[in-house]
Amino acid sequence: MEEKKKILCVGLVCLDIINVVDKYPEEDTDSRCLSQRWQRGGNASNSCTVLSLLNAPCAFMGSLAAGPVADFILEDFQKFSIDVSLMSEHAQCTSPASVVISNVSTGSRTILHMNRDLPDVSVKDFSKVNLHQFKWIHWEGRNADEQVKMIQQVDVFNSKLPEHLKITISVEIEKTRESLYQLFPYGDVVFVSKDVARHFGFQSAEAALKGLHNRVKKGAVLICAWAEKGADALGPDGLLVHSDAFPPETLVDTLGAGDTFNAGVIYTLSNGGSLQDALSFGCRVAGRKCGFHGYDGIRE
Repeated sequence: MEEKKKILCVGLVCLDIINVVDKYPEEDTDSRCLSQRWQRGGNASNSCTVLSLLNAPCAFMGSLAAGPVADFILEDFQKFSIDVSLMSEHAQCTSPASVVISNVSTGSRTILHMNRDLPDVSVKDFSKVNLHQFKWIHWEGRNADEQVKMIQQVDVFNSKLPEHLKITISVEIEKTRESLYQLFPYGDVVFVSKDVARHFGFQSAEAALKGLHNRVKKGAVLICAWAEKGADALGPDGLLVHSDAFPPETLVDTLGAGDTFNAGVIYTLSNGGSLQDALSFGCRVAGRKCGFHGYDGIRE
């Protein structure tokens, strides 16, 4: 039997050190944590976790340094049956980590990220990938100059294939960094964050999609999630699609909610679902995730 083609996510993996507190610490105070845990994090890594829980064959491509943190991360990837054969290892660096302060009374989280110059995946790394094993490749916007070259390699690969065998390309533009905006015209599906939308002066997802649509290529889908207001998308037909949010009864953990939304959308579209179905499913699975610690809720 032919092996099912995978979804590849390219981007960051890091260690999240999550400290749970009953209220956000005030300056010059000594506070006790209610609990602390380690969790594999990073946008692309988180999306892989969700895809795996949705039973989608998936793979991760990113950089990792040697050491106990890397051992923990690799073991966790294995636990979720995520293919990490494309991982780039760097023995002389330290893996990035995030200290997350999670407020149990509000469900909010504050992230302090540390990255000790671990190199991102390069086009040289990516050129070694066997593209025949993938049906969808998602890039978390990071080193965009290199990522554009990677996407161009996929475009060349796609140009030799019939339409139904071509790899779908998605990109996430989350950070307000000018260099990342060059990714807009390269995705078949483009996720733009609320922060980026506001950076451009837009105060709603609908306004952002209409204002940024001229930056994406013809036929692309542009998607913007807006937290508790749900998410909007603008498809190739120019019609705006909306889904309300689906908040849990009790807000527990919002860490990775955006990555969960992205994975839900990718999962649905990659299986032939409509844009409306993808948007609604992304919002539903993200809302469910927020009602549990980690990703336990998605298993059910």
